[in-house]
Amino acid sequence: MEKTNVKTKQLNDLLSGLGSIVVAFSGGVDSSFLAAAAVRAVGDKAIAVTAFSETLAESEKNEAVLIAKEIGIQHILLNISELNSPEFVENTASRCYHCKKERFSVLADWAKQNHYDWVLEGSNADDLSDYRPGLQAVEELEFVRSPLLEVGMTKSEIREISKQWNLPTWDKLSAACLSSRVAYGISVTADRLKQIERAEELVKEFCSGQVRVRHHGNIARIEVTPENISLITSPKVASILEKGLKEIGFTYVTVDLAGYRMGSMNAEI
Repeated sequence: MEKTNVKTKQLNDLLSGLGSIVVAFSGGVDSSFLAAAAVRAVGDKAIAVTAFSETLAESEKNEAVLIAKEIGIQHILLNISELNSPEFVENTASRCYHCKKERFSVLADWAKQNHYDWVLEGSNADDLSDYRPGLQAVEELEFVRSPLLEVGMTKSEIREISKQWNLPTWDKLSAACLSSRVAYGISVTADRLKQIERAEELVKEFCSGQVRVRHHGNIARIEVTPENISLITSPKVASILEKGLKEIGFTYVTVDLAGYRMGSMNAEI
């Protein structure tokens, strides 16, 4: 706990010295904590900006609006589209690099035009242990920083402090953009992203916890937590899911017997 308190002070000191701040805000655990920390450090010199596009589920966008209001930070929605980047659409293993480069370049331009000094994003120390090409893009952009990473905060520490601060996101499930569900080598399109969003909404009608529908072209691969596998593979539910996902546009519907795991698409690389 003492170590966590030291990091919290380091974070506050860092943020206090940055002047005016734009927080790249998804409404997830990390960005919500960072937004709350920014308000504590610089008050109304901080603003949360949710850059939304086809890669963000509508439910996540709506939730971000509510969470920002509860945190008490100024908040705007900024419409962008990573689909403007041919490299992103191509969907190679460096997709996240091109996504972050496009997204944070737009945010940095918006910050400059509106006289903010920095754009902050919510990567944490645990992100260094996974394949995260997007971190390289952040490092290359002059006006973008990752304060949680800089002070070495882990996900568990962020959740712990978020709980102390009564943030509604302290126990929120981890989320990722819809494009992370598309298998490498299959182009990312608005139609495929909408397919994934609708498919996951359908699966969530039958189970709680983490849900991912991975897009392998004409195959939908469903990942749920292990305890929910028997539920969605029961004859009645399986029949409903198969019919519903085929109506959405998939030819084959499968359930991953290993269950949900973060970054499972990276197994291909």
